This record gives sequence, C-alpha cells and structure tokens, in this order.
Amino acid sequence: MAKKKADAEEVKEELKGKDAKNSKENFGSTESENEQDSVALEKAAEKESLKTEKPLDIEKKKKELLEKAKKLKEKISSEGPTTKELKEQIKLKKRADMLIPLDEYVKAGIYLGTKVVTPDMRAFVYRRRADGLAIFNTDLIDEKLKEGIEYLSKFAPEDVILVCKRQVGWKAAEMFSRLTGIRVFTKKYPAGILTNTQLPDFFENELTIVTDSWLDRNALNDTLNVRKKVLMICDTNNFSKGTDQIIIGNNKNSRSLGVIFYLLAKGYCKAKKIEADIPDLDWWTAEED
Repeated sequence: MAKKKADAEEVKEELKGKDAKNSKENFGSTESENEQDSVALEKAAEKESLKTEKPLDIEKKKKELLEKAKKLKEKISSEGPTTKELKEQIKLKKRADMLIPLDEYVKAGIYLGTKVVTPDMRAFVYRRRADGLAIFNTDLIDEKLKEGIEYLSKFAPEDVILVCKRQVGWKAAEMFSRLTGIRVFTKKYPAGILTNTQLPDFFENELTIVTDSWLDRNALNDTLNVRKKVLMICDTNNFSKGTDQIIIGNNKNSRSLGVIFYLLAKGYCKAKKIEADIPDLDWWTAEED
C-alpha cells in the first residue's frame, strides 16, 4: 500500500515537471513571436516614413486631379449655373440695361423716400434708414421709368398734359414741355379746365402726368372725373389709387425730378421720332441760382 502511494506521488511529480517544461516552452515561443511581430511592425512603420513620392507619381496624381476637376466643371456647366450665380448675372444685366448709370440715380437722390410709406408703395421700398427714411429699390425705379416711357409714348403730344405745382420741378417740367410739345401747368392748375365745358379755356385730353398727387390733386380729380388716363410720379407717401401707370421715386427734390423729366423727354422724343436738342443730364440736375 505504501509502495503504491509512493509510485503515485512519483508519477504526479513527473507530470508536474512536464507541464512546467511545456508551459515554459510555450511562453517562450509566444514571447518570441510577439517580439518578431513588434520588430516587423517597427520596420514597416519606418519604411513608410522613409517613403518619398517620386516626381512621376506627383505628376500622375496632379493629372488625375485636373481630370476630375474638368469633369466636375463640365457637369456643373451642363446642369446650369447655381441660384447665386443666376442672381448675380441678373443683377449685372439689370445694371447694364439701366437708362442711366446707377450712380446717377444715387447722386440725384431719386431713391430717397419719406418717413411715411403708404400700403400702395410698400412693395417698392427696399429698407428704412436709421433715421426712419424709406429707401426705394433702385432697380424698381429704373423698371418703372421704362414702363412710364413706354406708356407715355402711346399718346400724341396734344393729348397729354403735365401738372407740376412743386416749384423745384418747374425748370425741368418746362424744358420737358418745350422738347416734347406736351402742355404743362406749373404754379397753378386752373380747376375745371378738363371738366367744365362752359369755361373758355376748356379742353379735352387723354392723359395727365401728375407730379405729386397731394399738390396736384385738383388735376388728378378732374382727370378721374372725366375718366381719362393718369401717369403719376409716386413717392413713398403717395397713394396710387386711380392711376394707370406709376413712376416711383423722390418727387420732392429738383435733381430727382430733373432725372425723371430728362428720361421721360429723351424716351418720348426717341419713340415719337421728335428731333430735339435735349440738354445733357447735368443741366437737368443742376441747382438753380
């Protein structure tokens, strides 16, 4: 019995020794493999850092990038310009097609409205200044002037009258009348001249150009009473009710009214083929002594 026990202990010790030996061998093997992997990784990393692209490789990549850029550009062109580009193109085209350069409109102060903005004129206001003054959209000023010229050109000179009670507009209004042959009333409009057939100076017209509906209300009312057409210059404080065509802009400034009457005269004479020696814009916008 004692002998069997001793034999068992001997076998146990032998197995224990073998396990320890195998474990040591396995650990050594794993450690060796890890060390080899680590060295290989370091070498590979170092190799990557030492790499330098050859000139041919750079040129090749550059060529590929240029090709991609070209294809992208062609794709964009085929799809058409972006919204931003379209807006810019339209803006530039409008500037190029203006009746006069934008800076001339600005110098004349035609874009300056009043602190009062009627519902009729709200759509034409771009913004308000810090002092509350409304600012007209200059693109719309130009568009409305073009429309006004086209509308006025439908009428013969003898069928049109211009009414301008505001003193700062008299000089330009009278020159407009002289060039176009259109009758003008400055200072005072004779009430009833369009409506009262009993008046010795009664006459009929087809169109009345109103400079300011507040000052020229008698002429406006007479024209509406006889159901004739109205072309009105509207500032931000004017109502456009009853008009057939409006021109927007500052109607309280001599330079602004000078620009408006200059463009109307020039456009009307051209449309009607009237030969007239029209003064340049500087004359129309010059302050009177």
